[in-house]
Amino acid sequence: GVAVPRDSRSGSTAAEKRKTLYSVLDQSANFFRQQLRKSDLRERAVSYLKGRGLSGEIAVAYGIGYAPPGWENLMQKLAVSNVYRQLLIDAGMLVDIPEESKTYDRFRDRIMFPIRDLRGRTIGFGGRILDDSKKPKYLNSPETAVFHKSLELYGLYEARRRERKLDQLIVVEGYMDVVALAQHDINHAVATLGTATSTQHIERMFRIVKTLVFCFDGDSAGKNAAWKALQSAIPIMEDGYTVKFLFLPDGEDPDSYIRRVGKTKFESKVNQSLGFTQFLFEKLESELDMNSIEGKAALSKLAVPLVREMVEGVFKQLVIKELSERTGLEREKLIRTTGLDRI
Repeated sequence: GVAVPRDSRSGSTAAEKRKTLYSVLDQSANFFRQQLRKSDLRERAVSYLKGRGLSGEIAVAYGIGYAPPGWENLMQKLAVSNVYRQLLIDAGMLVDIPEESKTYDRFRDRIMFPIRDLRGRTIGFGGRILDDSKKPKYLNSPETAVFHKSLELYGLYEARRRERKLDQLIVVEGYMDVVALAQHDINHAVATLGTATSTQHIERMFRIVKTLVFCFDGDSAGKNAAWKALQSAIPIMEDGYTVKFLFLPDGEDPDSYIRRVGKTKFESKVNQSLGFTQFLFEKLESELDMNSIEGKAALSKLAVPLVREMVEGVFKQLVIKELSERTGLEREKLIRTTGLDRI
């Protein structure tokens, strides 16, 4: 019942090759879903998902599956020919070590989260280990002809399907955060794929919505991730776009927090998110003495390079006005002194 693709040597184009990779990845996703339903070892995976509060409905909506223990489960099922074996390698589903004559399943004993593009095609996977003592905790597909981590977002396809009127996206750090929020009927969360939020990520989201809320842990790592996201957003913050930042209490992530407080309180917390400009200046001022002339001068030196990157428009002028007020330097003098008038 497996469709064998054409050999690339028979003249297939790059587009045809991508098409066969999509087919391989969709069949892999089907295999993992079947394993979650029928594998003799499924109970550990099912117990884990139930323990995290996930229902069968959410598992189905997000196509969650299970890669059972073993080195050749997927390979034995799908590698029906050498051509197909190579396609599984090209799709990142098999690890091939030619010098050792070894080929084996990349994902083993993991909860599997299919990553889908905006057309619903499976382009890669994220696998979450069941035993937290083992590493890595999360394993993602490698870069392939159809999967580029700096461009893709987990849950974006599902958000567009599940939310009738999508006007904002909540950007979180992990797969479990996305599905945990969906379990509580917050269906507009997405996650980057183990990488910092890139300008390309933000551009892609801004094509769909005008408001982004970055939701991170309140620890130093969360603040650093938020700062990187802000820096990625600066070059494309045109008038009409909104970026906010939500920091959860120490020790909490979106998954644990919403399970503890529920949907209503979580949404209330979202509504209290820090605005882009507020977070920008709070971050820059965090290690400065703003009661001193030196501190105000240092703020200007830190802020001006970031302002230079902003798109010309009302938003940029308002940021300059805010910088003027915080430094106590008249707006025109600030612009002239720092060279902002030469942008």
